[in-house]
Amino acid sequence: MERRQFTLEEANALVPWLEETFQRLAGLRQEHIDTQSRLDELLKHRGSNGSSSSNEAMQQAQGNVDRLARLMEEGFQDILAEGIIVRDVASGLVDFPSQREDREVFLCWIGGEEQIGFWHETNRGFTHRQPL
Repeated sequence: MERRQFTLEEANALVPWLEETFQRLAGLRQEHIDTQSRLDELLKHRGSNGSSSSNEAMQQAQGNVDRLARLMEEGFQDILAEGIIVRDVASGLVDFPSQREDREVFLCWIGGEEQIGFWHETNRGFTHRQPL
């Protein structure tokens, strides 16, 4: 299957959506961490009090952990479905397959940048990106 090729304009048009998506994923990730910690605490104290309220709290926490994981996965899949290559979710680092001088290259963007201003060869990474 041939992957999508982006023009600079097409890739830049997706930057605001990517910024919003990665911010939402960061919030979901933090909520997931917090909920998982709460579940871990409940599991740790489970042996000391076998009340049904702790079982309900554990089930609720586990349900929230599962729901948050599913939402994060859906957000990640939404990005991939656009044909964007995700390099690092935490920083919002992505590559857009593109053409430059009749060869495939990656347009490179990282969260916080207002637009795409860099590219790199497909066999190189972020540290080798060059200004457009």
